[in-house]
Amino acid sequence: MTEQAGQAKRVRTSPAAGAVTPMMAQYLEIKAAYSDCLLFYRMGDFYELFFEDAERASRALGIALTKRGRHNGDDIPMCGVPVHTADDYLQRLIQKGFRVAVCEQTEDPAEAKKRGAKSVVRREVVRLVTPGTLTEESLLDARANNFLTAVFRAPTATADREERFALASLDISTGEFLIGETHAADLAGELVRLAPSEVVMGEELAADAAMRALIEGAGAAATPVPRPYFDSLAGERGLKEKLQVATIEGFGAFTRAELAATAALLKYVDITQLGRQPALRPPKRVGPSTVLVIDAATRASLELVRSTRGERRGTLLQAVDRTVTGAGARELAARLASPLTDPAAIARRLDAVAFLRDDPALRAELRRTLAAAPDIARALARLTLGRGAPRDLGAIRSGLAVAAATAARLAEAADVMGLPERLAALQADLTAVDTALGAELTAALGDELPLQKRDGGFVRQGYRPDLDENRTLRDESRQVLAALQASYAELTGVKSLKVRHNNVLGYFVEVTGTHGDKLLGAPLNETFIHRQTLASAVRFTTTELSETEAKITAAADRALAIELEVFNALVERVGAEERPLGLVAAGLAELDHHCGLAELAEEQGFVRPVVDDDLVFHVEGGRHPVVEQALVATDAGPFVENDCTLGANGGAAGEDGPRGRIWVVTGPNMAGKSTFLRQNALIVVLAQIGAFVPARTAHIGVVDRLFSRVGASDDLAGGRSTFMVEMVETAGILNQATERSFVILDEIGRGTATYDGLSIAWATVEHLHEVNRCRALFATHYHELTALAQKLEHAANATIDVKEWRDEIVFLHKVVPGAADRSYGIQVAKLAGLPRPVIARAGDVLQRLEAGDQHRPAEDLVDDLPLFSAARAEAPPAATAEPSPLAEALKDLHPDDMSPREALEALYRLKALAAETDGES
Repeated sequence: MTEQAGQAKRVRTSPAAGAVTPMMAQYLEIKAAYSDCLLFYRMGDFYELFFEDAERASRALGIALTKRGRHNGDDIPMCGVPVHTADDYLQRLIQKGFRVAVCEQTEDPAEAKKRGAKSVVRREVVRLVTPGTLTEESLLDARANNFLTAVFRAPTATADREERFALASLDISTGEFLIGETHAADLAGELVRLAPSEVVMGEELAADAAMRALIEGAGAAATPVPRPYFDSLAGERGLKEKLQVATIEGFGAFTRAELAATAALLKYVDITQLGRQPALRPPKRVGPSTVLVIDAATRASLELVRSTRGERRGTLLQAVDRTVTGAGARELAARLASPLTDPAAIARRLDAVAFLRDDPALRAELRRTLAAAPDIARALARLTLGRGAPRDLGAIRSGLAVAAATAARLAEAADVMGLPERLAALQADLTAVDTALGAELTAALGDELPLQKRDGGFVRQGYRPDLDENRTLRDESRQVLAALQASYAELTGVKSLKVRHNNVLGYFVEVTGTHGDKLLGAPLNETFIHRQTLASAVRFTTTELSETEAKITAAADRALAIELEVFNALVERVGAEERPLGLVAAGLAELDHHCGLAELAEEQGFVRPVVDDDLVFHVEGGRHPVVEQALVATDAGPFVENDCTLGANGGAAGEDGPRGRIWVVTGPNMAGKSTFLRQNALIVVLAQIGAFVPARTAHIGVVDRLFSRVGASDDLAGGRSTFMVEMVETAGILNQATERSFVILDEIGRGTATYDGLSIAWATVEHLHEVNRCRALFATHYHELTALAQKLEHAANATIDVKEWRDEIVFLHKVVPGAADRSYGIQVAKLAGLPRPVIARAGDVLQRLEAGDQHRPAEDLVDDLPLFSAARAEAPPAATAEPSPLAEALKDLHPDDMSPREALEALYRLKALAAETDGES
């Protein structure tokens, strides 16, 4: 039992619990049902928290902790947050790992008073706020998905069968729904690919420390749920119900494990949303057979959507994102995380990008129109969950207008030259919603919409006559009463007649005593009803005035009630078009994504790759998209492009460069080996999402698995050294890579003794060549490995070219055939700023070692190469050095006593003396 649950139990069982106030008794009853959550208890304009909740929230939010009443003889801790700023506090609590139950007032306080003076306003928990169930715009990143993922370990038939996991993921804020199954070895990569905010799993799985480490590594919160939630039959029933179909076969052949994960996901959504049904798109089945498998270490190494610091800056996503909408950015991020492996599907995407790239006018017009598109998917999700606001209806209205405009423009383009398959499909999706919905929203909603529906004022003038009447009474009561006064004055002939108001009589007609008898007599007494006679005035009312008074008094409430009726009717109307609206939202996002990639291709000079089922990787003039843009931004010079050909027959160098499935890449640090390795891996990713690539030409045989082991890292928390992490990741590559895989490895074996490391690196290259038979780039400083190019049929050597000049090196960043003869480590150390004596000492040691003294005892080297001997030779002790004639001449000068002419003459003498000194030396 958690500490908070224990607190709730103590409160429930306390003998004094019945002595608390009715309001506190209500709080304790609700809190007992949500003991694992912070309870946001609505009291007027604040959400209040009590007892331990208050203490925990005040610490987490840095807000004041106060007191309210007493319980069991102790003060009750309390803190609160204003309702209008609650989203900000919710976000901070969710980020700190809390779950929050939001308890709202579900009754008007005036109604509660009718039951008695001490009656408490009814309150109910309307939702549970967890990291994976957020829908509020202010709590979400507009350019990223927010997945809730359920993980289920599939039962194995035999002990030796490979362990598998099923995953069901839902972004409740957009309705995007993914289902798939993966091997245990790929689970970490799948979690990083999905980047869920929250992971739901069975209690026994949640107790597994390794599983919790995987989830934490993906940046998600772990939520254990009862094992019975994972019921495959319930999952199948739930899908049929949510999708309103008799069979789910049309959406894919789901395994029992996948349906079990789906059941837990849908159950958890029902619990947290208290039965409200979110918008749900048809599920997509994803897995190793449909997407490029990229493990967690490779994703981190390549910085696809998140940098090693957890930021968007410096990632491939940032470098290629030219989208103009949040939904388009989410689509791009999702595709970068899940490149395809079907060449035909990739070609369809490339056709769309090529079409838009080749028609700049069409692309520019579409991008201008799309820039005005709101986030339909998230607005729809809030409306279907009962959390919508007038601006969400406005987003649907504006989104439909944008969809109609883009569809019409695509239709024009189709009439002129025809559309590629994907764009034609998108055009159809953009017109999926009945045009009557957009027309109705336009007619009903005003131009300026409030943030909350309770504020009113969002229904357009003229849409509802009764609303207009109530607004007139509410906003123009003075004019209404003035009109009545004028009509009564004309009717009675009493020009001094007034319509007045006080708190006792309300509205009344007042005339002077002189004219009172006139209104009391027939026939006016049938209209004017006597109310009060004063010394100087007589007061009357009329049926019309009483009715007007009642209308004025209730006009504001009635106007808001009518607007809420309109709002609910429009929400119901939108809900009826949920599925078509989902198609429109997805269509706008995909079109924005294609336009952005076309804009990128035009702007950066990217080319269309050939992607097919071959096993070749041939890139001419390849560039690193992130590094290239960084160089341009800092005016650091042009990026040096490089070719790479893997998979061709033979290992010898051809006329256009080295050939082979594996390249052993040598060259000094700082020369660009890692950049070269990574750029080719990124070209694979871009090509397989259907994007143009940074190269002059590119032919990519589709890759099934991408592996990158570049850069050093450790896992101190897990007790693993840098070398151990390197070996674990290398083991994963050697055990999983296939002949369709693409592997980049850098400095394997450098974390241990020289011969151990060389042996591991040597064996790794051989295994990649003989067993995995994959395409690979293997960068190393072990020059001995270059001999493998002669030993292995499909291995080749490549090196990063440098030039030496006056004991300095110039990095040319050009990959050329052959092997480096040295690593230039000392020159790089010199560039890094190591002290000159250290550089000199290192040079002496290196010279002796390279002369064949590697096996001599270290003390022999110490005797032969005394520390800093070079430095001492360059600078003899000052005590024994003879004085310089130039220095002596300078001592005799007294500048303060010289005239300008004398100073000039002295300067000439010093110059001549300096020339003589240089000649002698």
